[in-house]
This record gives sequence, structure tokens and C-alpha cells, in this order.
Amino acid sequence: MYLNKMRSKTAKILLSFLFLISFYRISFSQSTGFEVLKNLEIMDQIFEHLELYYVDNPETGKVSKAAIDAMLKDLDPYTVYYHESNIEDYRLLTTGQYGGVGAQIIRMGDYVVISEVFEGNPAQKSGLIPGDKVLSIEGKSMLKKSTDEVSTAMKGPKGTSITMEIDRPNQGKKTLNLTRDEIKLPDVPYSGIIKDKVGYIKLNSFTQTSHSDVLKAFKNLKSQGMEQLILDLRGNGGGLLIEAVKIVNMFVPKNQTVVSTKGRVQEENKVYKALDNPEDLEIPLVVLIDEGSASASEVVSGSLQDLDRAVIVGETSFGKGLVQRTYDLKYGSKVKLTIAKYYTPSGRCVQRLEYYDKTNGEKPSEVADSLLKTFKTSNGREVIDGRGIEPDEKAGRESMSKFSKALIQNHIIFNFATEYRQKNLEIESAEKFKLSDQDLIDFKQYMLSQEFIFLTSAEEQLKKLKEISEKEGGFEKITDDYDKLLSKLSFTKDENFDKSKDEIKILLEDEIVSRYYFQNGRILNGFNSDKSILKSIEILQNLAQYNTILNK
Repeated sequence: MYLNKMRSKTAKILLSFLFLISFYRISFSQSTGFEVLKNLEIMDQIFEHLELYYVDNPETGKVSKAAIDAMLKDLDPYTVYYHESNIEDYRLLTTGQYGGVGAQIIRMGDYVVISEVFEGNPAQKSGLIPGDKVLSIEGKSMLKKSTDEVSTAMKGPKGTSITMEIDRPNQGKKTLNLTRDEIKLPDVPYSGIIKDKVGYIKLNSFTQTSHSDVLKAFKNLKSQGMEQLILDLRGNGGGLLIEAVKIVNMFVPKNQTVVSTKGRVQEENKVYKALDNPEDLEIPLVVLIDEGSASASEVVSGSLQDLDRAVIVGETSFGKGLVQRTYDLKYGSKVKLTIAKYYTPSGRCVQRLEYYDKTNGEKPSEVADSLLKTFKTSNGREVIDGRGIEPDEKAGRESMSKFSKALIQNHIIFNFATEYRQKNLEIESAEKFKLSDQDLIDFKQYMLSQEFIFLTSAEEQLKKLKEISEKEGGFEKITDDYDKLLSKLSFTKDENFDKSKDEIKILLEDEIVSRYYFQNGRILNGFNSDKSILKSIEILQNLAQYNTILNK
């Protein structure tokens, strides 16, 4: 315990030392010279004493990285140090590429399990499938390893081999040999005409190829007769700012201001304009967002909203109005720093959380309501800052029931889909697949056979009341009443399934389809029940409604 505390303190001290060195080099003239030099000297002395006198031989590299991570974490979650051993994570962020096998993983119990494989990549080609428990990699046991540790073990340079021992439900242990490849996660996993002349483009991220991929999809859809477009940015956490600017440029006039940035350093105060001729200034456009849409996604949706160029449909976005830049460091490492805030054409910043004013140890808080400002779009519509992007039309999946969440968190839906895939070699197309009544009965029986704890909100509150009463004394006086009330509030799993059956059916179909048709299958199957898409189609096919929303 004491040793861990010492290492934690040492890490923070060394972190501060490294920060001060960089700060000194960049802005010494802007600081009190004595304070900078004093702290540099103190940090240097502490590190020297650590090296000379600490009871154990300190692992300098490990301590240094822990120190840097601790310091940057105290600033904001987007300022990140990439050690040379983690450079694949940086490549994935900026290019969507990494060296590996092409699989996603989740933790289940003491092991990590394959949750999804990417079509056409080594994992899928070698026969790895969702549900496979990873027992070992290259002979090294993965027992109780974190998802990060397993992920790192699976990654590596293109062309290198990897041996994985897996345990497949109902089939036992298998050894698979895979050859790593350059994995490129598609920026646009799907595009197509989804109804009449309504086109659809799903954009997952903003990497170096995002604009070119969207442009290619757009031109292809136009050649198929597209007359309206849905751009889906749900779950898109952002990426490269310049790619967002280029995508907005497709729909707005040349020289139009798209976004501006303002930072502490004068050089970061920039205005980004549309530099090219647009692709289409007239096509009716809907942009879909949700709480997972952040950063560059909010630049696109916020700019198009401010310019009244698109109707924004869905749920309120995440609210990340910060801009990062990556700097090369020595020895192959990098640091990504928050260097500015961005502002949409109306002048608003969507940043929701205040990371800089928090006191030590406190979580960042939302910008106070009293500080929110109102801005005007080109057509005079009111929008606010500090809360992400508010959609023009609310739509989306209703709040998921606690019972459905419990089925997901306890992997009941995932595991049933694994067994379903083993029993059914093929299914209908992703667009047409529907679970039968018998399938739902089978799932219900499977669910009832599994052991998992589920409490309703009322039960949780009642149990909290019991804990408070026990602490304050006197619970024994109300024990009988408590038990009676608890029994009345308790719902069986059977009853909860019946209440949430329609929602569970959608979740099941989504998971099962992915086992046959991968990520594209999820998208295609979702068109049948996706309220945001259905709302978007309704708006696009009613020009009067579209124009009314935009105040034209």
C-alpha cells in the first residue's frame, strides 16, 4: 500500500517536472521566470533523489508514463500522451488504420470474448467468430487480462503471425493461426437509396479519408437518382477538423465560413472557410445526431444548422467544443494537446463541460444555465451554446427499459445470439430478417434459465431506504411493512420480459443479424424500426415541412 502511494506521488511529481520543461521552452517569456526555474530545479532534485535513494530500483519508463498520464488526465480527457508502444492507437484515431486481426472484444467474467469481427479481415477469414473466449495468445494465458492488454496482444505489424487458443461455446477449445494485416475501419460502412429517392450515408469517423469517402458515396447516389439525403453522424465521436470542414463545403458556397477556432496562443485563432466549389447547394439534407455525436460531428451538424442548410434530427449531441493538435516528441512518441475551442458560424461554442475551473478532485460540471447565450441562424432561428447541438426535430429510440439494459449488461442477448447462429446456418437478408413468435418464446425460456440480478427502480429506492433506516436505527420496527411493500413492487423476469418484448425483439434482431451480415447488416436491419430515419424520410418527402423547420 505504502509503496503504491509512493509511486503514485512520484509519478505526479515527475509528470509536473516534464510539463514544466515544455512550458518553460514554449512560454518562458510569458511567465514569472523565477517560479519556472524554481519548480524545474525542485523537480530535478526529486527525480535525482528517487533514482539515488528509493528503496527499490524504480522502473523509470513506467513511472514516467504514469506521471505524464496523471498530469494530462488532470487537464481534460482529450489531452493524451502516446508512448511509442501505443502508437497504433494514434494511427487508428487519425487514419482508421492499425495493424491487427480485425476484431472487437468485451470482458465476460475472467476472460475476454470476441464481440464482433470485421468482414474480409484476418479474424473473419481464419474462422474467429463472436462468442469465442480468448484463452491464450502466443501461448500466454489471457486469464484475468484487461481488454486493453488483450487488444495490445492482438495488434502488431502487417504480415506477422499470431496463434490464438479460444473456447467456443458448445464446441470446445480450438487453436487458430492468424496473419495480421493492415486493418482499415471504413469511414462510410454503408450508403444507399433507402426509400424512393432518399439517399443515406452513414459516417462513422473523421479520418484522413472521410471526405473522399463521403464524396464518392454522394456522387454514386446521385447517379442512382438521389434527390434527398440523410447524413448519419450518430455515434460518430469525431476526428480531424479539416475533414469536417470539407464535408460541410460539399453543401455550402465557396468562401463561406464553416468554423473558427480560438485559443490562448494567437496562432490558433483561425477561420476555416469553404475553399472549393460545392457539390450541391439545393438538395434537401437531414443530418442525424445523438448523444454519441461529438467534436467534428458537431462541427458538421452545427455549421449546417447555423447556415440553415440542413435539418438536424435525433437527440442532443455530446457537447465537445475543443480542438486538439498532435505534436511529435522524441523516441517515436507523441502528445495530443487541447489547443483551442471551436465556434460555429453563428458564433456559438457547443462545449458542455468545464474542465479548467474544477477544484482538485472534483468532476467537471456543465456550463451553468445562467451563462448560456442565444445565437441566430442565417434565417433567424434561435440556437444556444454550451449544450452540444440541439436537434431541430427530436427523434430516436425511446429510453431503454432497465430490464433490457440488464439483459445487455449480463450478456443474455449476446449469448443467445451466439447459440442462435450455431443452430441456424443461414437467415433471410438483413433487410427482411425478423424473429418469429417461436424465436421469442425460445429466448424467453433461455433468459429465464440464466442467473442474473435485476431490480426495478422502485426496488432500488426501497433498498436504499432500508440502508438509511438501518444506519439511523429502528429498521426492525418497519421490517414487516418493508417486506410487504417489497413483494408488491417486485416484478418477475417473466413479467418484465412481457413489458419490454417489442424493445427486446429489436435488440435481438440487431445482434443476430450482425452474426451473418456484420456491421452492414445491423444498419440495413435497423431501417425497419429506426425512428430517427423514419422521421427524416417524412421530413424530406414533405418539402413544405422541411422549409418550415428551416424558417424559409
